[in-house]
Amino acid sequence: MTDKKFTGSTGFTPLPNEFFSEWLNQIDDLDELKVTLFAFWFSANQEGAAHPLWEQNFAEGLDAVDIKSGLEKCVSRGSLLKVGSDAEAVYFLNSPRGRAAAESARAGQWIPSKGRTAAPVPRPNIYRLYEENIGPLTPMIADTLKDAEEEYSAERLEGAFALAVKANVRKWTYVEAILKRWKEEGYGKKQDRRDNQEDRNRYVEGDYADFIE
Repeated sequence: MTDKKFTGSTGFTPLPNEFFSEWLNQIDDLDELKVTLFAFWFSANQEGAAHPLWEQNFAEGLDAVDIKSGLEKCVSRGSLLKVGSDAEAVYFLNSPRGRAAAESARAGQWIPSKGRTAAPVPRPNIYRLYEENIGPLTPMIADTLKDAEEEYSAERLEGAFALAVKANVRKWTYVEAILKRWKEEGYGKKQDRRDNQEDRNRYVEGDYADFIE
């Protein structure tokens, strides 16, 4: 595999504190390390509640890695939970969500769909959306964006930035006004059907005008 130059982060995956305080100093096998990090990334970007992982998911996402060996070491360490036989085994992160899903699957209360889980669809984070559609980040706006990312879903953030671009009002206050309106009035087809110029007039001249300037 040809090495590619790192060009900068476009998103972030949360890692548990235990990874740095315990596991990182203990893991001395590259296959285990890659499988562990891939599992965190894949699970963090899945939809739904259970976040199951199959061996095929790792095989499609990792090159030049002994997947079986890495999985065995993760299960032995306890970072991953294994349910089922080797041929049809499903794996879960050893987290409150993963433990609940694994216990439910072992008890026969829930059976994960056989096969593979679809690969996560990369989504731009709010910092990238801001830089690509509005301008350079500053420390003050970065703090504001961090709060917004915690409050609103990725879908709504992308939608609000898209409306700002269509309306040619490339200001965070405009994006924020859209998000506030969706939070108050609901997000759905009503907003999707509204004409772009009507949207712009409402925010620039109407109820949310104070947020724009």
